[in-house]
Amino acid sequence: MSKVEVEKIENNTNNKKLLIDVGSTYFKLSTAEHIEQHFRDFNKDILDDLMHKCGKTIENYAKDDVHICSSANGGLTTLIIGVTNTFSLKYATNIAFNSGINIIDTVLYQDIEDYSLPSDLIDVVIIVGGINSHGNIFSSDLYDYLAQLRYSNIVFVGNEIDVPAIKANIENVEILPNIIDDRLHIVEEHLREYLTNLYQKDIEGKEDIKHLYDITSNQIYPTPYIVNKTLPLINAKFSVVNPFILLDIGGATTDIHYSKDLVDDNIVTENGYDRLVFKKLGVYKSKQSLIFAAKNNEFVYELLMHLKVTENIFEEQSAKATKILMQLAIFLVLCKISHYKKAYINLKLLAINSIVLTGGITKVLTRDKIEDIISFFYKKILNSAHNPTTVLDSNYDIWTLGTVGASIDNVDKANIEKEEEKGKELCQ
Repeated sequence: MSKVEVEKIENNTNNKKLLIDVGSTYFKLSTAEHIEQHFRDFNKDILDDLMHKCGKTIENYAKDDVHICSSANGGLTTLIIGVTNTFSLKYATNIAFNSGINIIDTVLYQDIEDYSLPSDLIDVVIIVGGINSHGNIFSSDLYDYLAQLRYSNIVFVGNEIDVPAIKANIENVEILPNIIDDRLHIVEEHLREYLTNLYQKDIEGKEDIKHLYDITSNQIYPTPYIVNKTLPLINAKFSVVNPFILLDIGGATTDIHYSKDLVDDNIVTENGYDRLVFKKLGVYKSKQSLIFAAKNNEFVYELLMHLKVTENIFEEQSAKATKILMQLAIFLVLCKISHYKKAYINLKLLAINSIVLTGGITKVLTRDKIEDIISFFYKKILNSAHNPTTVLDSNYDIWTLGTVGASIDNVDKANIEKEEEKGKELCQ
């Protein structure tokens, strides 16, 4: 999409709409005239805090014209049980991440007895495996494992042959079409829609978040889902050269959105970009987890020396300490997606032309501080002088492109439904 087309979209939609992102640490409001950003007061209800700081702006818009995305409720958690790493676990993981869901663990079914049970309540368990012509895969060991697991929802997106047995042995299981077709291609639509709707129900069940429906009549989307929709439009707003990665480093998590051509085993989906989330790499709510990860990285003490600080910085409560944690988050997340630390996926980091940064980090670190860390990583971990261009979302408004896109999708869907209704009337 060209810059002119994006500007036309923004002018036609943003002039009439108020866009709000409720993050774990900040509120962001976008109108046609300006962007507002406010640090949250965690002693107040979210809506009360929002109205106290932004009430005059919000009161100028009808509920139909207010569009909200949020990551403040922490997002949904899932555990995925699949038959193979190559297809079922990989496909389900891909769909979950791109739907804004946080993955607690993945379980390879053949080794299910070897896995320890998560102690936390799981929001949704996803079971997947087999193409529709190949079944009778799951048996009592699956049902025994699930009997010990604490979860709120469970969905089966595997082969058709196993459906009767799954329904007979698992209470309240949701049955959806298989995410693997007979040619071993991914079918993402049904599970993605289910997970997005589940996020919506989760919001409605949480007192702090559901009050936001007092100011909007539209669906509240997960912020990572909105950011992922932004990526095909990003060139119209920033000088970004493909392939690129986008790092969204905030208070609770660090999300990575990346061009699919940065991976070898590319999954053919509708979107050209995928997402990873590291739930324990935030600098406020996940601060202690971030520090723990840093202390267990063999290169961090060398990095601290490079930054001219000692490990005592971990005990400080200061602006300087927050900046150091932000820099550590960049380094650690790059490590996690490199060959140094095997994660869900490893990216071709030497092929990256641009690194885009958004989230709370853009309000804390300057460009030179970020580039210093990226350069240290490439030299120390990859032994390379490669130097991707750093692009800062300094105005913290990348997410607005995705929100506009979601609004347009909804309008298009509504118009299509209207045309279908007209067709039905003409046929009667």
